[in-house]
Amino acid sequence: MILVTGGTGLVGAHLLVELTKQHDKVRAIHRKNSNLDAVKKVFSYYFDEIDSFYSKIEWLEADITQTPSLERAFVGVTYVYHCAALISFASKDYQKMRKINIEGTANIVNFSIVNYVKKLCFVSSIATLDKSFSNKIIDENSDFNIEKSNYGYAITKYGAEMEVWRGTQEDLDVVIVNPGIILGSGFWNNGSGKFFSKINKGLKYYTEGITGYVGVKDLVKSMLKLMNSDIKNERFVLISENKSYEEVFNHISDQFDKKKPSVKVSKLMSEIIWRISKVPSFIFGIEPILTKHSAKSIHNKYYFSNEKIKKAIGIKFEPLSETIKDVCRDFKN
Repeated sequence: MILVTGGTGLVGAHLLVELTKQHDKVRAIHRKNSNLDAVKKVFSYYFDEIDSFYSKIEWLEADITQTPSLERAFVGVTYVYHCAALISFASKDYQKMRKINIEGTANIVNFSIVNYVKKLCFVSSIATLDKSFSNKIIDENSDFNIEKSNYGYAITKYGAEMEVWRGTQEDLDVVIVNPGIILGSGFWNNGSGKFFSKINKGLKYYTEGITGYVGVKDLVKSMLKLMNSDIKNERFVLISENKSYEEVFNHISDQFDKKKPSVKVSKLMSEIIWRISKVPSFIFGIEPILTKHSAKSIHNKYYFSNEKIKKAIGIKFEPLSETIKDVCRDFKN
């Protein structure tokens, strides 16, 4: 039996699509108030007959931070895809991220060890890679630097990786993937999905910051190939291309036949905006437009290498322009 955590998120939902193509039964855990309809929507991008594949999912209500709820989830499980995580750049969410990202991962690792799971795939992030050297190509050897990556999300994802590596010391085989910004269909009001929804409404602003991007389909394909291979106890940077926010926004704008963002956000503007947006966020509890970290990160220029994963499994990444084209098509439909 295959177990998927985070099945109601972007990566987990697209992963479940591919797993149900290959297996008669797949188990996925979800929290009490999770939106399972969002997963069905993702399935609709792939299948005309949704139920014949979606019905293969055995949904169990569980929480990775609550060990009693995980006991039933691990019965008979041989492979685990751990996609569940809390992504936030707001300082108020730091302790919650520690609970979910670190303690939750520790629980998944512990249950995998006790139940003799054959292999665990953990979805980490490029946030755990050292980016302190300018003009350097960042790869798997760029170890975490807490002085340079001292924001909550990066710290907790690094802590989660440490729990996974601990599992290898207790005979658990693992693979870790470190994706860049993940582009995929569905979940238009979360994460990178906001790129598409906001640009469709007429986004005016852009920055020249550069980072790595990967399509969710290529990410899932890589995860499956790694899990079905003899590769173990390795981690892999997963990006298809390094692009600026300006380039990505322009590609999306072209697909929507919208005017391209024309107002360049300067570093000074970002500093002002995150400070101003902090006030209503504190008073009303609404999500700020920018946080202190994101105000800085949208201007950074980082370049990531995907050579290791290409050599390991021979994957040919889809051009980012094609990924964006497909996602925009699903958005319009």
